[in-house]
Amino acid sequence: MKITRPEAITHLRKVLLRRRDALRSALAGDLSLLKELRGQSRGDVADFALDAAQDEISSQLAEVESRELVNIEAALERIREGNYGDCDHCDEAIPLARLQALPYATLCIRCQREAEKDGSRRGTPDWARIVNGGSDHDSAFRDIELDVI
Repeated sequence: MKITRPEAITHLRKVLLRRRDALRSALAGDLSLLKELRGQSRGDVADFALDAAQDEISSQLAEVESRELVNIEAALERIREGNYGDCDHCDEAIPLARLQALPYATLCIRCQREAEKDGSRRGTPDWARIVNGGSDHDSAFRDIELDVI
């Protein structure tokens, strides 16, 4: 039995709502954990370094989750407005397979490829900046060495 586009969008809405709720819970937990970790101030220099590295990783993960949450909220708004699944660039329908793989996609594959070629990278995360912490830090994530026993 073939599923219709409206049925698929209804299903994707449910997927987006579940993911939104999971991200909200995770972010609430991440933020409370960061506050709790900052309140603890005992241990030696190695403990402080490890805690700082863990705080940074948790902070970066929270940033990625926050961006995903923003994308999900935007997708839910497009569903409410009735233009979910339409490419922001060419206005063609985004294939259901793409929406099932990335429910908050705003570009069809062709337009996404063009955007990546043009270097606009619209809607795509800058993984180097996320992992390396941006250019305003003295060291990159890959430069951190941890010896955990």
